[in-house]
Amino acid sequence: MSIKDQAQTGFAKAADYDAHRPSFPPGSVEVLLDAVRLSGNDGAIVIDLAAGTGKFTEILAKRPEGFKIIAVEPHDDMRAVLEKKALPNVKVVKGLSTDIPMPDESADAVVAAQAFHWFANIESLKEINRVLQPHGAYGMIWNIEDYNAPRAHKAATSWEATMQDFIWSLDDNSPRYRHEKWRQVFDQQLESSPLSILTSSQPLFALPLGAHEERWEVLLPKDRIWDRLNTLSQISVLEGKERQNAENLFKNAIDAPETEVNEKGEVVIHGGTFSHWTTKIPQ
Repeated sequence: MSIKDQAQTGFAKAADYDAHRPSFPPGSVEVLLDAVRLSGNDGAIVIDLAAGTGKFTEILAKRPEGFKIIAVEPHDDMRAVLEKKALPNVKVVKGLSTDIPMPDESADAVVAAQAFHWFANIESLKEINRVLQPHGAYGMIWNIEDYNAPRAHKAATSWEATMQDFIWSLDDNSPRYRHEKWRQVFDQQLESSPLSILTSSQPLFALPLGAHEERWEVLLPKDRIWDRLNTLSQISVLEGKERQNAENLFKNAIDAPETEVNEKGEVVIHGGTFSHWTTKIPQ
């Protein structure tokens, strides 16, 4: 399975992505690592799938357990940024969610940070199941700002609501966390068909998914907020007049009188970190 065109183009500025995308809250990280049985599991073999520039890989590499980490990333520019970090106990490899370059039942856990929505399909679940040890675990985690949240989520401020509406107006056929369709693949594994009956197929992963949410706020200067918005692939691909219109919309929204600005010229971004996990069902 090739990389989605939107992801390939939208993440071409990998260094900017790495500089302006946030890391993950320690509390959410601890919950996820506990859930996938990595906390205290010294020397565990972990696959960081679609590792990108290594935002979550860095967290894993700093852990006291001394994990053996295989960071799998298909995007050449992002993988290059990750490789330059030369993180300890990390092997960076090119691979896809449907073609993970690891032996059968070789990993204690697979994690996907800010990524699973791109490859939420049965073929990927089969491959993740293949590389996990019996009863190994799969964890997913996302940082989601209010302006990039599902449509039903009410943004905390008017400028964030304006940007949320704008980002939804750019919607295309590319999968996003905010669509909430990534969950469907776990339900689809339970759907029966003549072929699954003939092959005695059974679910790949246990349900229901474990879940944890942590709300947060962060203060940033207005220009840094625009930089952060530009790490979203649907904004980063804008060019010419479309890009200028987007920046003008942002500036008008964030400069509105109702926007609260502190003495340092910083504005609050509201968001949440969403973690989900499950365990392999041996086939």
